[in-house]
Amino acid sequence: MNPTILDGATIRADFPALKREVRKGVRLVYLDTTATSQKPVQVLETMDRYYRYHNANVHRGIHTLAEEATAQYEAARERIAEFIGASSAREIIFTRNATEALNLVTHSWGAANLVAGDRLVLSEMEHHSNLVPWQMLSSEKGLEIDIIPVSDQGMLDLSEFHSLLDKQPKAVSITHMSNVLGTVNPIAQMSAQARDAGAIMVVDGAQSAPHFPVDVQELGVDFFAFSAHKMCGPTGVGVLWGRAELLDAMPPFLGGGDMIKRVYLRNFDSNEIPYKFEAGTPPICEAIGFGAAVDYLCTLGMDEIWEHEQNLVTYALERLDEVPGIAVYGPKADRRGGVAAFTLDGVHAHDVAQVLDKYGVAVRAGHHCAMPLHERLKVVATVRASFYFYNTREDVDQLIDGLYRVKDLFG
Repeated sequence: MNPTILDGATIRADFPALKREVRKGVRLVYLDTTATSQKPVQVLETMDRYYRYHNANVHRGIHTLAEEATAQYEAARERIAEFIGASSAREIIFTRNATEALNLVTHSWGAANLVAGDRLVLSEMEHHSNLVPWQMLSSEKGLEIDIIPVSDQGMLDLSEFHSLLDKQPKAVSITHMSNVLGTVNPIAQMSAQARDAGAIMVVDGAQSAPHFPVDVQELGVDFFAFSAHKMCGPTGVGVLWGRAELLDAMPPFLGGGDMIKRVYLRNFDSNEIPYKFEAGTPPICEAIGFGAAVDYLCTLGMDEIWEHEQNLVTYALERLDEVPGIAVYGPKADRRGGVAAFTLDGVHAHDVAQVLDKYGVAVRAGHHCAMPLHERLKVVATVRASFYFYNTREDVDQLIDGLYRVKDLFG
């Protein structure tokens, strides 16, 4: 097998949290990036510098600090637009997270364009953030929701997807990469088919944008949501990218300052995009930190990050297969990102995670905000180890050693 392409051990030096010991003599092995990534000093210092020297509200002031803050905020928007191949920075809407971005689509585009009896297509592998907002809208409007099933190999049943498109749905909303199975879905292919059927394509990109190159034009999608905190940026800021013609036609999601051109006592005129959807004081420092995170990732190279993770998850799956009584869910390494969800015979997932933590290995246990998928897998909870470019084969080995300790403890 090829070695990992990036030097994870050297890269770790950029991440203060990864230098610590969780107990004396026990180094931290952080395998929970799917929940949130660690932050490099380049991002932390950028945010600290903003608060120390440039802190002001944006778009409203003409003094020096306000102009500096506005310039940094809008520069971050430009860099993020370039990062995902947007045709214009005005298509980048800052939100609190990917969840809010998906809610913006359902409650603005959906409320304006869907009527009772219209159909939606979702899938069994969706995060709750890409299920519940559509379910809420369906309850309000009397919509019909169709579901693409997941195969035993952890892949979407694309033949069933084709059949569901025959019912002429108005929207298809799918995760780019499963946060449980790691499955990378063929979004470009699905988008083309959805468009031919007259549906818009909404993509939850929270797990894809951090890990491999994304170009929304090449994918052919209509909306794409992702979060900073999963890609070395801060919490509290995400992005909704949408096609300008769709965003222009959508009503505002929230009301207040900055999303207006003019307010009268009984009505108002909306601002232009992106500001139409950014009511109130935005996450200024967080957006600037997001821009710094994108710069950091681009320095490493998204192709290089993806190749590193592919090599690492291949090694991880091989090592996990050595452990007696383990069941790993999802496709083969060449069809998944750096995620491995598994169960261990006779041991609850929470107990596995708790024992692993004792030996310095941070993993996630539970349903991972994907309860319907776990029902499909016929398990209550899984243990999830997720990898990023700052992880190494030694991290995988420490995970495996920890699993043998779990087995020893529970007999």
